[in-house]
Amino acid sequence: MSRRTTNRLKISVDLGENEGEPCEFRDCAILAEKLGFHAAFFGDHFLPWVDEGGKSAFIWSLMGAALEATRKIKIGPLVTVPIGARYHPAIIAQAAATIDNMYPGRFLLPVGTGEAVNESFFLTWPNWSERIERLREGIALMRKLWSSKDYFDFEGKYFRMHQVYLYTKPKSQIDVCFSGVGPRSAYYAGKYGDHLVTLTSHNSLDRCRDVIFPSFEKGARDAGKDPNKMEKVVSLSFTLESKKSYLKSAAKTAGTDSWDETDPRKIGELGKLVSEDRLLKLSYLCANWTEVIDLISHFHEAGTNHIILQPGANRENIKTYARKVLRHFQ
Repeated sequence: MSRRTTNRLKISVDLGENEGEPCEFRDCAILAEKLGFHAAFFGDHFLPWVDEGGKSAFIWSLMGAALEATRKIKIGPLVTVPIGARYHPAIIAQAAATIDNMYPGRFLLPVGTGEAVNESFFLTWPNWSERIERLREGIALMRKLWSSKDYFDFEGKYFRMHQVYLYTKPKSQIDVCFSGVGPRSAYYAGKYGDHLVTLTSHNSLDRCRDVIFPSFEKGARDAGKDPNKMEKVVSLSFTLESKKSYLKSAAKTAGTDSWDETDPRKIGELGKLVSEDRLLKLSYLCANWTEVIDLISHFHEAGTNHIILQPGANRENIKTYARKVLRHFQ
């Protein structure tokens, strides 16, 4: 996620974090590099989103193993949450600096406001307004730790540190990719982040183009930044299943608005209550790969610089996505 963006569309994969042993995810990152994907992302969960996911590895250990096993592919969490619950921002600053020190320029840092299923065990679950303010302040602290050449004091509303200094610095610039699902968070992404990442499960092509991207660009301009030098990253949900098959499978994991639910078992049950209309808005139903290519092209035309596909830790899916999608855009 370089500060200098181009018209070339980057294609990456989200390998998830559930439904597999940690070594399977590492091996899928190795495969993704071999096939030519730009980056491989891992979900950063304490508990899985739904119970039937069955696994929930600590992906900061996994990312180090994946980077050591590869040579050029970029690796990152999608997303991590430095709001002072599971992770104090100073700890994420140290972890990110250490990884970049060892693997310069290969670590990506998407951040977000989090979900109760991961964060509420460590901090009384704040409302969204407090969480995004914590995130904004946490980013400021991380950047200060990365850049400061001497001890300093940090006096924030949520984070205070007296005479602190980060001894092991990153070797390259670590850009912060800010998750923006709604227009307000997209504005924050432009103002306080280096890049934007959003989800098509919540934002259609039209909404990205007409609402989310303009909010991001306004935030960037209000902060004196050039939005043309910042990336708009889109995590794309699509399926080639029939409508009937998709509705059956999607209902198992569709508690997508359950940001405040703490129990993966309940999130899975809530998915069964989601209406068909809502389920159909969570993913693009494509009849064939030509429609997938057209969909990605339309997002690119709308301003997207970077598409994240969602094969999960499934080797056959990754190979198919490389053959059907990646080769086209290369």
